[in-house]
Amino acid sequence: MKQAVMTAPGEIEFHNVDKPVPGDDEILMQTRRIGVCGSDIHVYHGLHPYTGYPVVQGHEVGGVVAALGKNVTGFKVGDKITFMPQVTCGKCYMCTHGMYHICEELKVMGFQTGGAAQEYFALPAANVLKLPDTMSLEEAAFIEPIAVTVHAITRGGGAEGKKVLVLGAGPIGNLTAQVAKALGAKAVMITDVSPYKLEKARRCGIDFAVNPTDEDLNGAILHHFGPERADLILECVGVEPTITDAIRYARKGSTIVIVGVFGKKPQVDLGLVQDRELTLVGTLMYQKPDYECAIDLVARGKMQLEQMITHRFPFDRYLDAYHAIEASKGEYLKVMIELA
Repeated sequence: MKQAVMTAPGEIEFHNVDKPVPGDDEILMQTRRIGVCGSDIHVYHGLHPYTGYPVVQGHEVGGVVAALGKNVTGFKVGDKITFMPQVTCGKCYMCTHGMYHICEELKVMGFQTGGAAQEYFALPAANVLKLPDTMSLEEAAFIEPIAVTVHAITRGGGAEGKKVLVLGAGPIGNLTAQVAKALGAKAVMITDVSPYKLEKARRCGIDFAVNPTDEDLNGAILHHFGPERADLILECVGVEPTITDAIRYARKGSTIVIVGVFGKKPQVDLGLVQDRELTLVGTLMYQKPDYECAIDLVARGKMQLEQMITHRFPFDRYLDAYHAIEASKGEYLKVMIELA
């Protein structure tokens, strides 16, 4: 079978390797769709601090069951599936206290261990989730990033009945805003400096899309949300200006969730955090209930995902996907790799 191996930053080679045989407690998946994630792009540029080379990528995935280990139940060949890419120790404090997603020895398939960028991929059945037959394989590849946003909103106390501000309209920001609406937010406002991404957000049904380079962000918050401002703020960029805005324009006593990945350490005004009794919350990955919620939202038609797919490439043109991302000058959202 073919396997795509990133041998160094900016380089992908295709290797012919033996088709895996699933272990007793494993499922063999035929990989059908792979979404390219922002973290994958960091690996492509050699900027991911926790990934070495060579590496087989692929963690946002839709596939079908090709074979089952002898101990696996609840699945059958042909089922549509996706998987949680976490590899955990099962022994540390976090794992033994229900927080396995932040395991002390956490590894992620496609980064610190092999991923699904290959025609077939064997993985523990415990990591696999079955999907409705009505769900497309492209929708299946969105379940992982949607689960990220479900977990982030849950960490912020939920969205129901709240006015939610999302800073950043990239793929995760867009999905965060969509999930907030789907989970019952009273109103959702998203911001970005990219007119392209803001227009995509509007097409995905987000209530208010604001470019802070064109209009005053504080004024926009007051205009759309009133003097009570936002109940929940989610920072989805990972740069100092947006976390500064989140703290500066937060209502006293409100919650800010840090969803974006910060490449450089930001300087933030902790005096305002203290004086206004703001709650700063970190979020990382997801747990199984977040995946189940994501699957439910997609299955019930609550997510606008087709609008988000801006590029598609066949598996043997994997590297071209990264070239297209570079050439787009930021005008892309989700790039999809297609297998059989």
